[in-house]
Amino acid sequence: MNFLTIGHRGVMGVEPENTLRSFVAAQQAGLDVIELDLHLSKDGALVVMHDAEVDRTTDGSGAIADKTLAELRALDAGHGERVPVFEEVLDAVRTPLQAEIKDVAAAQALAEVMHRRDLLSRVEVLSFHDEALTEIARLVPGVRTALVADRYGPEVVERATAAGAATLVLDIRRLTLETVEHARAADLRIIGWMVNTLDHLRLVRALELDGATTDYPEIKRTGRFTA
Repeated sequence: MNFLTIGHRGVMGVEPENTLRSFVAAQQAGLDVIELDLHLSKDGALVVMHDAEVDRTTDGSGAIADKTLAELRALDAGHGERVPVFEEVLDAVRTPLQAEIKDVAAAQALAEVMHRRDLLSRVEVLSFHDEALTEIARLVPGVRTALVADRYGPEVVERATAAGAATLVLDIRRLTLETVEHARAADLRIIGWMVNTLDHLRLVRALELDGATTDYPEIKRTGRFTA
């Protein structure tokens, strides 16, 4: 498989994260995959935002779970962008997606959309939470899943295998050759994050990872010269 360059929340280094503007920019930059984050609103809408609260990325305050979709829509997510729902992203870009879910409830909502829109081939589901991956795999047979980790050792391979994940998405600041070799022995793909500098890119290339998650579109271009 070719080395993948994955746009983190679109291209959040240059555009407001997790907005349609950021996702379209990622597609225009030629990134191979776009990563995004999903939460449920108070009225059950599958909204695209990283944090559980709106404070950091909008002009509002409070928890997503305490706000209706209409209330979330009234917020400015940067440069006049509105908080999108997942299906709007599906319609705005054609690029394959990595959808990160935070809990089992989000897995259930995402499963409904995946069945309705026939997304098996287009969407890979990510989570830090093993139980969320297990749930989406139960609800959507054949779904591709990936375990994300920022604090881990070689045992993360056993966690991924137990959850049925085919891929590990690992913080490169803790990544060791031992973990890479252990993952390869288990036939797991490995994506490194965050890869925002040439040194980061050299590291993931030297470790022969399958891809890199980045905030910046130029990593895609630079990656061609580090193979």
